[in-house]
Amino acid sequence: MSPDAIRLQTVSEPHNNRYSRQTRFSPLGPEGQERLGRATAVVVGCGALGTVQAGLLARAGVGTLRLVDRDYVEVSNLQRQVLYTEADAEVALPKAEAARRHLLAANSNIAIEAHISDLDAGNVEELLGGADVILDGTDNFETRLLINDFAVRDGVPWIYGAAVSAYGIAMPVLPGDSACFRCVYPEPPAGAQPTCETAGVLGPVTSVIGSVQAMEAIKILAGRTGSVRRKIFTADLWAGPVREVSMPSRNIDCPTCGRREFVCLTSTNRAPVSLCGRNAVQIHERRRPVDLVALAGSLAGLGTVRANEFALRFQDLQYELTVFPDGRAIIKGTTDPGIARSVYSRYLGN
Repeated sequence: MSPDAIRLQTVSEPHNNRYSRQTRFSPLGPEGQERLGRATAVVVGCGALGTVQAGLLARAGVGTLRLVDRDYVEVSNLQRQVLYTEADAEVALPKAEAARRHLLAANSNIAIEAHISDLDAGNVEELLGGADVILDGTDNFETRLLINDFAVRDGVPWIYGAAVSAYGIAMPVLPGDSACFRCVYPEPPAGAQPTCETAGVLGPVTSVIGSVQAMEAIKILAGRTGSVRRKIFTADLWAGPVREVSMPSRNIDCPTCGRREFVCLTSTNRAPVSLCGRNAVQIHERRRPVDLVALAGSLAGLGTVRANEFALRFQDLQYELTVFPDGRAIIKGTTDPGIARSVYSRYLGN
């Protein structure tokens, strides 16, 4: 190799490392990148928003990613949930585990944890503890209030996001600085709300909202919290508009950030949940260890059984049950919690 070639290679090398295009962005720089590498981000919900968030944070070099999701991959997810493949859907791989595998293939230099679980008051300390930022990829108001209670109590920033149809919204919550989620949404929305099942959802809007959430998270993790936009971002990507509005001021009488009453952290009564965009109900109030191998044997002959180390799927003539090792189950074929409880009891007992 000629001296000129050696000199050219030496000069070029610093610009060809994994994060070089990122560190050359001066508001972030090498020091911000180092902070990212020491940080922990938790993504709650690995669906359309969560897969975008997790993918961007993994590729940005966030040191530890903790992925939390209760569900498994289905073919209908592939239209918008950008990390998954037909192979994942074929074996009904849990989303958190499928995401972990694909993200490690993209960046093997970071730590990625997969938690196949439903976030609740009983496991919130374990799943959110130690987070430097929490990203919302969930699909229900109850879980967001739980995240908000934990985040405000412990002073952890989190980024709210939601999308349905062609519309999406994102908002940062900076405890002690900005309004909290309950300040903005003191009560659940009244009346029937559009869901992915009733109104559909387009992939571009979930990608935009997930990207906005990831961008604000990167600012926080890089120590650039002053650059976080204290705005509510909304976008209708079909008809418009795309806009930002100022967040309201903190409500001094807010039960959460005003009076510091963290009721969601102590609540143990959770009803079954009808899953957004799915003709299915999750049963999660009957937590107990389940031997999936033994259960597969007891269900043999009653219908079609498929099982792996993460879950068991059973199909009878009317319903499909996916049972997880902690006793949680998703019953597909109904949105009625009473029917779902009955099906659960029929095959797993009370």
